[in-house]
Amino acid sequence: MKRIFFEMICLLMPYMLSAQNQQQTVDSFYQLSPIEIRSVRAADLAPFTKTNIRKKEIEKMNLGQDIPFLLNQTPGVVINSDAGNGIGYTGIRIRGTDASRINITLNGIPFNDAESQGSFFVDLPDFSSSTGSIQVQRGVGTSSNGAGAFGASINLSTNEINKVAYAELNNSSGSFNSWKNTLKAGTGLLDNHFTADMRLSSITSDGYIDRAFSKLKSLQFSMAYINRKNSLRLNIFSGNEKTYQAWNGITEADLKAGKRKTNYAGTEKTGEPYNNEIDKYEQNHYQLFFTHQFSKRVHFNISLFKVDGRGYYEQFKADQSYAKYGLPDVVTSIGTVTHTDMVRRLWLDNTFFGNVFSLQYKNKKVEANLGGSISRYNGLHFGKLIWAAQGLTGLKKWYDLNAHKTDANIYLKQQINIAANWFGFLDLQYRTVHYDINGFRNNPALQVKNDYHFFNPKAGISFVHKNWKGYLSFGIAQKEPNRDDFETGLTQQPVSEKLYDTELGIERKESKYNWATTFYFMQYKNQLVLTGRINDVGAYTRTNIMQSYRTGIELQGGYQLTKRISATANIALSSNKLKNFSEYIDDYDNGGQKINHYPVSTLSFSPGVVGGASFHFVPFSNFEIALISKFVSIKNQLDKRNQIHIEAEQCF
Repeated sequence: MKRIFFEMICLLMPYMLSAQNQQQTVDSFYQLSPIEIRSVRAADLAPFTKTNIRKKEIEKMNLGQDIPFLLNQTPGVVINSDAGNGIGYTGIRIRGTDASRINITLNGIPFNDAESQGSFFVDLPDFSSSTGSIQVQRGVGTSSNGAGAFGASINLSTNEINKVAYAELNNSSGSFNSWKNTLKAGTGLLDNHFTADMRLSSITSDGYIDRAFSKLKSLQFSMAYINRKNSLRLNIFSGNEKTYQAWNGITEADLKAGKRKTNYAGTEKTGEPYNNEIDKYEQNHYQLFFTHQFSKRVHFNISLFKVDGRGYYEQFKADQSYAKYGLPDVVTSIGTVTHTDMVRRLWLDNTFFGNVFSLQYKNKKVEANLGGSISRYNGLHFGKLIWAAQGLTGLKKWYDLNAHKTDANIYLKQQINIAANWFGFLDLQYRTVHYDINGFRNNPALQVKNDYHFFNPKAGISFVHKNWKGYLSFGIAQKEPNRDDFETGLTQQPVSEKLYDTELGIERKESKYNWATTFYFMQYKNQLVLTGRINDVGAYTRTNIMQSYRTGIELQGGYQLTKRISATANIALSSNKLKNFSEYIDDYDNGGQKINHYPVSTLSFSPGVVGGASFHFVPFSNFEIALISKFVSIKNQLDKRNQIHIEAEQCF
């Protein structure tokens, strides 16, 4: 199959650490992270399941595709792309957990959208070119800021210091008329105190799917002042995306007919599809960090942030009723017109701001972090009609609704060397959320005012001896519903979700090989899942399911066959179940919906087998070839009943 870039470019070493790269001092990745990042990252001795990715590995895979594609070789990860080639809108699932349940932070600052709780990396194109390191935590993980981690956390850091001046021009080209152009430059460390970095990026592609083009632009600017005890840093990230909509998927009939590139967006228009069925959004991030070292043992960090976003998606809608949009019918010389073709834009104009802080203490036996954050989200949702075949009269904005969300948390993490080779870990977090939603597009009269109070404890123990490490941990996570869940109506309002996560792992690292095994059991209470049920306004909605779980084993390893040849591989085997599940299916013959009850069923989008492998060959210095493979099962291999509803995600 075609790939987004030429095969020789694609066959680069993935970020997955090979055996030779893992022989680092125990806490090197954590200790080399900027101070403001350590409060949300898990140290190497912490009893949590994680993957660390360094800048060198990021650079080798950074060819223009979105962040999820850089994480594709991480155990348990399944990715997808609207356009089919990793440019534009992309998605990620970890252990079957979707992006709205994956906590993502940029330099410790929340990135998840406050309302949908999803993460849209398309809003910050080429962010990987500014990223110095990534940590992926699977399971509950350690306490962080922003939306609750309900299956995984991803932390990205850009605050590493470049001590030497540099200038780079990076260009990539590939299939589907795909281009990436990146200009980077930095001053290095001037007079041992000042540093500044900048990046300009442009990514364009026609996409694999019909009309699924992407036009992405971004910039990054960072400057910092550093002395022996203090540092002050300003980050500015800005992204602008314009993509043709390609999120509808295709029917089974088209798939069987080989029409894999079919795009239904814009096809309500008679004749040729509407040429401007686009999603257009601009987002700007401002981050200010101040760090003070009280002593060698005590550090303090406080960060202020603000995120502005504004954009819309445009749709051609055929045979629309004027009354639906609160407009009067149009009177013409030949009569009254009640329906016509229209073009509309659904707008979002939002601001997200707040602060993050952490106080860190460390001596030979104890490391402690007291941290937290408070944030405020203000979102304005409105719709505009910009064209109608029979003309527009009266107001052109048919809904204008606002939403507000306040999120605050405080946590205390402590790691103690309790005995020779033994380390204990305790993490206590309190989080409170206030929602205030003043109506929805399809249900403007519905008002939502909810308060949530969550206590999320985690505890664990680690054993480290020579080249061995083992750990056991237990954590609780709780999470509020997202905006779409609340639109179900007054009679179907959702409740918060709860997760109990147990992780057991063992690792070994030697000079020529390394391996790791993790067993996990994630038990949910009131998990929100799609059931096919239609809500009060005729839309499909998620429903709380009392009992469900995910359990599995993750295996990974690497081997250095010779000085120039190495291999890595991972596989995740899992069983993902719902108990007492009711499935709603539309009854097209008789109207309404049919209901099927299952004592045990399988969670959707949760394949039972996910694996990855790569083979690396270094024929000479600074040149490397890698053969990379990925496997995602279509059916859950551990589900004997084979009653599942998942999508097979394919990178073209």
